[in-house]
Amino acid sequence: MVNIGQDLADLWSRLPPLTLSIAILIGIAPLLFVQVIYDPFWYVANTLSAWWVLAFILFIMIGYFSTYVFYLKGESSPDLGKVAGVIAVIFFVLASIVMHALNYQALLPEKWFKWHFREMYVDTSGGSLHAFQLPRFLHFMIPAFAMTGILFMLYAWYFKEREDFDKNYLSWVGSMGAKLAFIASLIQAGVGFWWLLSLPPKFNFMTNPFFLLALLSGLILLAFLYKAQSDPVKNAIPALILSFVVVLLMSAAREALRVLYIAEVNYSVSDYKVNLDWGSTILFLLTFIMGLVVISYQLAVAFYSGRSSKVLEETPTLAKWGNLSIILLILWILIVGGLGIIITIKNFLM
Repeated sequence: MVNIGQDLADLWSRLPPLTLSIAILIGIAPLLFVQVIYDPFWYVANTLSAWWVLAFILFIMIGYFSTYVFYLKGESSPDLGKVAGVIAVIFFVLASIVMHALNYQALLPEKWFKWHFREMYVDTSGGSLHAFQLPRFLHFMIPAFAMTGILFMLYAWYFKEREDFDKNYLSWVGSMGAKLAFIASLIQAGVGFWWLLSLPPKFNFMTNPFFLLALLSGLILLAFLYKAQSDPVKNAIPALILSFVVVLLMSAAREALRVLYIAEVNYSVSDYKVNLDWGSTILFLLTFIMGLVVISYQLAVAFYSGRSSKVLEETPTLAKWGNLSIILLILWILIVGGLGIIITIKNFLM
């Protein structure tokens, strides 16, 4: 058990730098979207805690650097690796606390005046975090353990066809993952009700249809993860799909809750005037589709490369997919570059 646990730890030490890079990349667009449609709230929340906004970037940088030290030096210098791992966890938790506080402060405009104007002076230091709600914070953090458990299940499923992987090892990883996912989801359900009871009664959020959908999906996932204990490998893909649906529905419920908060100051996103530009909209959608095709090809190659211990031989389907990706990239460069040149010349002539 010690050996297979060490094997798993060695492999998983490679993941943090990669997964963090993906998380940052994926998180940029939603953050920019929030800044656009909730700008008054996000701007004030950041201004009130300006130093912490800057510290957030520093926390991410230190944590990110520490994951590389943990990965690169963990085997040759175990003590250094352990210290780097602890540092990474500490600074990532600090970053999550800052992000939670900033988002929560944005939901409480009725308290901004009190935070900015103290008893005898105006606080322009930006050195305080003014709002923190433990159940809300935990409701964002605990799901990470559940998703890690499902990732373990997927790991066991993915490598089950490999001849060079011990079946007992994969079975242990899958079972551990299923237990972790179920226990974390069970705790998450309890924390979720704790958060629900802490919400302002005037919102009456228990009857909100988005909350009820999220609740129903969460209970279904919990029941499925309990059932998945019997065969974690077989249930890995359904668990992934179901957890993805649950996350989407919970995100919708949290957005519905945000709308209730900001409605207290008569603010609504629907009041924004929309000036639709079909040209840029179509270009954006086509770029998005092109990106899906290209990224899907790369993911497919990575998927089939690791599924077998043998060297991947390109199939006719993969070859056509790769050629299509190259053609789409060339077309995209020509179209976007051409539009840029045309617009530049047009503006110059005007």
